[in-house]
Amino acid sequence: MEMDRASSSRSPEPTRRAFIAIVAGGLLSTPLPARAQPDGKVHRIGILGNVPVSDSDGARLWGAFTDALRRLGYVEGRNLRIEHLSSEGRYDRLPALAAELVRRQVDIIVAPAAQNVMAVRQASRTIPIVMVSVGDPEASGLVASLSRPGGNVTGTSFITSVMVEKQLELLTQIAPRAERPALLLNPANPGHPITLEKAKATAQSLGVRLLVVEARGPDDFERAFSDMAAQHAGALLVPWDGAFLLHAEQITRLAARAHLPAMYGQRTYVDRGGLVCYGPSASESFRGAAAYVDKIFRGAKPGDLPVEQPTTFELVINLKTARALGLTIRPSLLQRADQVIE
Repeated sequence: MEMDRASSSRSPEPTRRAFIAIVAGGLLSTPLPARAQPDGKVHRIGILGNVPVSDSDGARLWGAFTDALRRLGYVEGRNLRIEHLSSEGRYDRLPALAAELVRRQVDIIVAPAAQNVMAVRQASRTIPIVMVSVGDPEASGLVASLSRPGGNVTGTSFITSVMVEKQLELLTQIAPRAERPALLLNPANPGHPITLEKAKATAQSLGVRLLVVEARGPDDFERAFSDMAAQHAGALLVPWDGAFLLHAEQITRLAARAHLPAMYGQRTYVDRGGLVCYGPSASESFRGAAAYVDKIFRGAKPGDLPVEQPTTFELVINLKTARALGLTIRPSLLQRADQVIE
């Protein structure tokens, strides 16, 4: 699919420090030193992820979560047990894995990505669910509202429309000659329709023609990039997606081979050679999830805990990749970046 659009100009204003704002109550205001748990109970947390802990990114992100729990007084082997299951990027495995966590009678289930949360909620409407970096949870029906979620789901989130708009704006600044950017989407991701709708509207306002290419996993990537080449894509946007993240190295390698300036929703891609990323700090979101777990263990109901949203985002630019693509990044954009990789 593609769209011809009239031109306009808008400038994003990413700020330099990524942090997570706490909505209505300051969930992360709990003091950092470890606090003794008075009941002596061994708390059981179930994790339903997409990236295994053996992966470097999985170890980093879930390490941020467990480190935050440790600071709150929860230590594995003493008063905490964690059951970690991973779909390894295969969304079709999520329902069975969610049912397995319920069978293990965990006290709380922590899940990144909307599709993971949906699978858990279908498996249980009573076990508290803490979501991590889920896009548009209100629009997807996971919560009644961000301020008062209701039900058994709460956690950290981001608004897809804000993300996609800024990512496309930045991409057109970095690659101004790319009149036809490609959007790589996973149709198995429930956030796909929202991302597509906002991307189309933003492309129209920017005066570029959007090429939409779909892929569900690594078996589709070669074909997807061939489609981009055949339709003369001039740049690439890869939004936030758990299944894609597991294959970040393959995606960045294919983008480099196709000579495509690419914008990503997570910094993992830039660490592995991608050009630029713009999005919320994933590590901060995972640390924020630990605060929810603590509140719920202490008696709070998930439906009463407001959903956190990011208020600033990370902009990371890989200058080595920019030089390989023959791109010159404007000094003003480099000054706004949180990190520039030389």
